[in-house]
Amino acid sequence: MKLVSWSVNGLRARVKKGFEESMLSLDADAICLQEIKLQKGQADIQLPGYEGYFNFADRKGYSGTAIYTRVPPISVVNGIGIDEHDHEGRVITAEYETFYLVCCYTPNAQDQLKRLEYRMAWEDAFRNYLIELGKKKPVVLCGDLNVAHCEIDLANPKTNHFNPGFSDEERGKFSELLASGFTDTFRMLHPDTVKYSWWSYRFNSRARNVGWRIDYFVVSKAAEARVKASEIHNEIEGSDHCPVSLVID
Repeated sequence: MKLVSWSVNGLRARVKKGFEESMLSLDADAICLQEIKLQKGQADIQLPGYEGYFNFADRKGYSGTAIYTRVPPISVVNGIGIDEHDHEGRVITAEYETFYLVCCYTPNAQDQLKRLEYRMAWEDAFRNYLIELGKKKPVVLCGDLNVAHCEIDLANPKTNHFNPGFSDEERGKFSELLASGFTDTFRMLHPDTVKYSWWSYRFNSRARNVGWRIDYFVVSKAAEARVKASEIHNEIEGSDHCPVSLVID
């Protein structure tokens, strides 16, 4: 299967900038979206051959995730089953025959790391959710995980050391996730490649390629050998993020 993930920063805005054409050109079996920023009935997105599933945030114009799939899932579940974490539409899980596909939009720690405490609680709860899923069948996690794990994953590591997305705490939680039985597929296949998936709208950052790699496909160790490709599609514009993809047997 070919899987695509894209943090769209407002799905209605992306539709005006060729969203359908970009997604159809990637010819994916499933498309995972983060930061859709809409409520039920606010947009009519046409992706021929795909069925759409959504997890809307309670708050209008905020967060939210979606999965478009042309392979019928066995089931689709919203959230992680913990009320404290299930009001912002951040997780949607599709179960397929041989794996779970988890689409995630991780909470941002925000300026001055003012939401870091919540982020840490979220990380522990979400990791436990993935571990429990993984006891049943392998997990494929994708999405905007709001962390650059290593210095190679952002253009200016020294000046961003204590900024949201590159704090020691956030990076440490990603390390804990990997240590609990998961693999960062892009870094597995491209250990020395410098490539980014997000650029600030400020300072002409995308044109200058001053970016961060914060969008991932992470898989259970049990599925590592089934990974055939993991790519970052920075040629596709329309959001401050670009799509990432995974090909898995």
